[in-house]
Amino acid sequence: MSCFLCVGKSREKIESKNNSSYIEKKQSTISSADKVKIDMHLNLSVNDKSEDDSKHDQLSLDVKNLNLNDEVSTDGKVAKTFTFDELAAATGNFRVDTFVGEGGFGKVYKGYIEKINQVVAIKQLDPNGLQGIREFVVEVLTLSLADHENLVKLLGFCAEGEQRLLVYEYMPLGSLENHLHDLSPRKKRLDWNTRMKIAAGAARGLEYLHTKMKPPVIYRDLKCSNILLGDDYHPKLSDFGLAKVGPIGDKTHVSTRVMGTYGYCAPDYAMTGQLTFKSDIYSFGVVLLELITGRKAIDHRKPHKEQNLVAWARPLFRDRRRFSEMVDPLLEGQYPVRGLYQSLAIAAMCVQEQPNMRPVTSDVVTALNYLASQKYDPQIHPIQRSRKRSSSPGKSEGHRRVTSNDSETSDRSKD
Repeated sequence: MSCFLCVGKSREKIESKNNSSYIEKKQSTISSADKVKIDMHLNLSVNDKSEDDSKHDQLSLDVKNLNLNDEVSTDGKVAKTFTFDELAAATGNFRVDTFVGEGGFGKVYKGYIEKINQVVAIKQLDPNGLQGIREFVVEVLTLSLADHENLVKLLGFCAEGEQRLLVYEYMPLGSLENHLHDLSPRKKRLDWNTRMKIAAGAARGLEYLHTKMKPPVIYRDLKCSNILLGDDYHPKLSDFGLAKVGPIGDKTHVSTRVMGTYGYCAPDYAMTGQLTFKSDIYSFGVVLLELITGRKAIDHRKPHKEQNLVAWARPLFRDRRRFSEMVDPLLEGQYPVRGLYQSLAIAAMCVQEQPNMRPVTSDVVTALNYLASQKYDPQIHPIQRSRKRSSSPGKSEGHRRVTSNDSETSDRSKD
């Protein structure tokens, strides 16, 4: 059963029906669950700062305005700051030919910053977005602390006046979504080995967030468009604006407004607002299914019973004789039968309706690391019989972020 009723453009957010009420609540949307360590350099009081000083410490003001001053430690690290003029120069004043895409909360440009001698990706947040500032702060706080080969690197940020920009390492191959869906005839198809490599790398990035980050982080927006690919299809998770600090100690979940992307959001989280690490596991299972089948999480071009990928796959999981029907036809039969069975078994466990039935991230990583190490060679291994892809006119509607109307709270807070 669908958790949300979604219509409209790709990644459009469903906001509270009462926008005025929502805006009033905006200041309290980051609770004690968002405690992170970061050096905000709050050596001067805001009232004593000159206008010029405040311009270069706007992130501190954002934290204060979001009621985070008492939640931030001063012994961590913070990403490098850039001026708006530097980033405008890096992109030729954001020329059209430097535009590379648009995410949920801003446009992305390719640029070159001379003082660090590096090609970068610059995301300019939409100043009119209701949640843009909050997500900007959360992303800076999260990625300033993160250091893993499967997480995109935040090189710095700019916070001047109303301008909010994030500067990342540039990922030359773009997103996984661009290599898996709606491919042009000349676009290279991902082979089986590359798909398993991407799945294993994404799982390792998720494991780092869940078990190595201090405090641990729930990603909350894992999907194909947020997995970026570097040279040799090296995957990195990106876009951490919806990230939440996970439950700590004997707490089992964090209660929060439901936010995520239709088709990837765990049904238990969508219905209860109780966010757990297993919510990310469900989303990962959907991504793994996309890698195996070549289908989208939600595809309105397909017959009604096939539009939701998980709903379509569940009855097929129960019949091994039908596993071959689930394989992406673009693989043209070039995949290992045992590898297919094992990867589908992992996906099936990840998308279990009951969260306690889903595996922990470390188990997913162990299984996928093994699968990625088992290289398939079509010159040696047999080619399987493949079904043809049914043709569908036009492109499907894109994935959309969704939110609930409930106020965001933390089950870990006694306040």
